Amino acid sequence: MYSIGAVAKKTGISSYTLRYYDKAGLTPFVKRDKQGRRVFNDADLDSLALIRCLKQTGMPLEDIRQFISWCAAGDETIDQRLAMFEEQREAVEAQIHQSLLNLQKVNHKIDVYRRASQAGSEAAVDCDVLPLKQTDELLHEVAYYEASHPLPE
Repeated sequence: MYSIGAVAKKTGISSYTLRYYDKAGLTPFVKRDKQGRRVFNDADLDSLALIRCLKQTGMPLEDIRQFISWCAAGDETIDQRLAMFEEQREAVEAQIHQSLLNLQKVNHKIDVYRRASQAGSEAAVDCDVLPLKQTDELLHEVAYYEASHPLPE
């Protein structure tokens, strides 16, 4: 069992945010001790990690609250949860696509300025138009990146 302070240190989620999540109805699974203090277990930490993940992907709090409610309701809501995650995957893929387009533009400018630095003048560099890539090509780059940068376990 963990106190709110220990969970804050362990997860990097501030005590303030953990209290906010509780007030917002995102952590109904967290128990309280006899003094009314929140006590977290390992399963709660996993749930908090998922909440953080969903928030970082841009999912609104009310959708996260709905998901948590569906989890509490049990197996009869599996299809709704699946649909929610499929929609969120599409949103994340769109974010990745936009981020990759932004990265492509930034990399292009780095290349332009490196060439300008070597030439001694920006005017000496051809700043050709950046070719835009298709979504499939960008997602292939993401897959390559994931394969070459595995997540720590």
